[in-house]
Amino acid sequence: MFRRRTALSVSAAAALLAAAPLLTACGTEAHPGAAAVVDGQRITVAQLQSRVRDVRAAQEKSPQAAQLVENTGKLGLATLNGMIFDRVLERGAKEAGVTVSRRDVQQWRAAAERSAGGADRLTEMWLQQAIAPGEIDTVVRNQLLLDGIARHIGADRRRPEGQQRLAESLAKTSRTMGIDVNPRYGTWDDRQVILGESKEPWVKDATGAAQRQT
Repeated sequence: MFRRRTALSVSAAAALLAAAPLLTACGTEAHPGAAAVVDGQRITVAQLQSRVRDVRAAQEKSPQAAQLVENTGKLGLATLNGMIFDRVLERGAKEAGVTVSRRDVQQWRAAAERSAGGADRLTEMWLQQAIAPGEIDTVVRNQLLLDGIARHIGADRRRPEGQQRLAESLAKTSRTMGIDVNPRYGTWDDRQVILGESKEPWVKDATGAAQRQT
């Protein structure tokens, strides 16, 4: 039930997790201050850093803070991946005529909380996947959008072939959105609908200490 919002598989998203809490990259000359441009709209470095700080602040309040931080090292990459994927998913859902109401989100979240053993437990589970408490409703909405798109194209998300069909549908949408990522953050892969890991040493720990990679 608890799948990441930032890609179609947990393993793909996990590949993005491993280095520092704050990013110091600036925008390209064409898009100053932008971490990425999606369908002509900027995702700024400031917006990205704000999301990263929200996750870290929530993790640091947890009794498992050290483990949570260690297990979500490259948080900036994973977060930017999610921010881009959100927009691709939104476009894909619009094209498929899929809508999700506030009531739908509340019902799904309530069921998830019961299954997890309570709201606090669900929040802790999402923190393990680098999702801040304030982003949980967005995650839930994304799951419902994915389900809706899958039904629209006749794909069963529980089966590998269904996941593949869904990935192909979103990849087609992604290719129409002119996704341009600041090279310091990596390259967007339209085929896998995921942000490829940058090889450049642009991610820096704000404290200057090296982070263990997962």
